[in-house]
Amino acid sequence: MSDHPQKPVLFTTQKAFASRLTLATLTGRPVRISQIRPSSPSNLGVAPHEVSLLRLLEAVTNGSTIEVSMTGTIVNYRPGLITGSAQGSGAHGGVIRHEVPAGCTRGVSYFLIPLCLLAPFSKAPMNVLFSGQGVITSATPAGDISVDSVRTAILPLYAKFGILKDIELRILRRSNPGTRGKGGAGEVQLVFGHQVRLPKTLHLLNPGRVKRIRGVAYCTGVPQSNNARMIEAARGILNPMGADIYVFSDVSSAPLISSNDKANPNGKIKTGLGFGLSLVAESSTGCLYSADVASPPSGGAPPEDIGQQCAYQLLEAVAAGGAVSLVAAPTILTLMSMSSEDVGRVQLGKDVLSADHIIDLGRDMKALGLNSWGFRETTAGQDNDIVVSIVGKGVGNVGRKIA
Repeated sequence: MSDHPQKPVLFTTQKAFASRLTLATLTGRPVRISQIRPSSPSNLGVAPHEVSLLRLLEAVTNGSTIEVSMTGTIVNYRPGLITGSAQGSGAHGGVIRHEVPAGCTRGVSYFLIPLCLLAPFSKAPMNVLFSGQGVITSATPAGDISVDSVRTAILPLYAKFGILKDIELRILRRSNPGTRGKGGAGEVQLVFGHQVRLPKTLHLLNPGRVKRIRGVAYCTGVPQSNNARMIEAARGILNPMGADIYVFSDVSSAPLISSNDKANPNGKIKTGLGFGLSLVAESSTGCLYSADVASPPSGGAPPEDIGQQCAYQLLEAVAAGGAVSLVAAPTILTLMSMSSEDVGRVQLGKDVLSADHIIDLGRDMKALGLNSWGFRETTAGQDNDIVVSIVGKGVGNVGRKIA
């Protein structure tokens, strides 16, 4: 080990907090994030979901050090080895049980997507159970996608990098955002058992044409007729586009949490009530485009509006072009940067590539020592697309190399 530890890479503000910590863990570079909500009168410093993410990273790694300032506006993170659910490294019985706090306003996909990026580079399989009053399985107003979209639109993309065995995402108990968008008391388990030394180099240059649309309409603690109304409204828009459309209906009871009533200590109340729709379009070349809409925590949105909004959102995702949707682009670009030292190529729509968080991702990758991206126009007559070329860093799975 070097006598002179690496100097931390400096970042400011809470923007892309999860992405920066994930990249730091993958590359092994320490980071210092400052000016985290420094002027907020009521939510100074790190938020509950960010603290929960730090605890999750500490559980799935060995040797990580995390320092948070007294005000919570500065976080120093020095990553350790990604150990996954190895016995003695935070796991009990091969399972890491992570409890999300009740004040969390982010969906559980906020934790799942970074965890899926770390799992292929883990020393042991990853098996994490998310529980607690803060678990929200649906889409959220903060922009998080539902667990259904992670399962059907994000996880299948790992197969393009040769990562496809023993991967499962289970929704044990559904939930929508609770009062004021906080909490939901759901339960989700991620099992990621395929670890690799290096991901395969990706060449994804042919978006193809949409051949089928699949989806899940879900409702929690509300009448199941809401699902039928959402499906009917969505099909009214999508049916003229193609015949192979199937949307599954999932009905579940509302989770129960403690009422915190001193007069009735054992009392329970319902939480996480609502409904939503997740749609995924698959092209003839295996490209995926997704859309996700859920009822707002305040209520008042009819199911027909949710169904129509989700259908239009799916059409917009397809119209944006490219072989990767905006939701999945960060996952694809990160895995390409971590692959073997060869040139990988992916075709992205200009609207996807110009999104603020994609531009920030490229800058963060360069700051953390990963290679820059190259761009060129497509030659197939698709004027709205750009071919992105990335040379993999070849760092790979350090844990498997040691083992």
